[in-house]
Order: sequence, then C-alpha cells, then structure tokens
Amino acid sequence: MIRKAHAEWRGTGKDGNGDITTDSGVLSKTAYSFKTRFQGEKGTNPEELIAAAHAGCFTMALAFQLQTAGFTPTSLATEAAVSLDQEGAGFKISKSALTLVAEVPGLDQATFDKLAEAAEKGCPVSKVLNAEITLTKTLKP
Repeated sequence: MIRKAHAEWRGTGKDGNGDITTDSGVLSKTAYSFKTRFQGEKGTNPEELIAAAHAGCFTMALAFQLQTAGFTPTSLATEAAVSLDQEGAGFKISKSALTLVAEVPGLDQATFDKLAEAAEKGCPVSKVLNAEITLTKTLKP
C-alpha cells in the first residue's frame, strides 16, 4: 500500500507559499507558507498534518486493540500536539503528545492502560516518528 501527497512551493522560504494535494482529494491545493507554519495564519503546515495523522492512526489502532480484547468503544477522542523546536540553524519535530479521552463500557483501568499503550507503540505513525511520544489517557466511567 502506498499513499501519496504532492507539495508545490513558489518563491523563497520566508516570503513564498505553497500548496499540498493528496491523491484522495481530501487536501486539494491546501495553502501552506511560513506564516501558516510559524505565525498562525490560516492554512495548514507539516506539523499540523503530522498531528492529524498521529491522532487518527493511534485512535484507529486503539479501536482494533479494543475489538481484539472484546470491547466496543462508545467514543475514542484523541488530540495530538506536535512540537516543532529550534535545533541549531534548523528545526526538529521533538515531540508528539497524545491526549486520549475514551468511553468504553465494561473496561477496567488496568486493561485500558495496557491496550492504549500497545496501540501507541503499534501505531505505524508512532513508529515512523523520530521524536518523544507521550500518551495521557482518561477512561470515563
């Protein structure tokens, strides 16, 4: 399985701009630039896309872990916060902090912790990130 995205950039790093398109069409000439990455201007940026990928991948991995263990979640909600830090003259993605709130009928805390941690370790996006990954999890009664 191969998934593709295409990025096109025009101009200099700071004053230029680009767009990102995915083969699925979910992103279609979606704007990104120095301002969307570092100054909060509307548009996307690579770190936001990595955060979306990590949150989605982990949450799906956990759904499979729960299914295998015989549980059906009512809700799994995950936020991924990706940190971009200066490293020398450049930058490094140093961390992806996952925050999970789950509603899973009949699931005890110890099993929840074990399954969530297995999902974090087994998620393909977690495996590809060369960054510290943390997981904060809450099981609602």
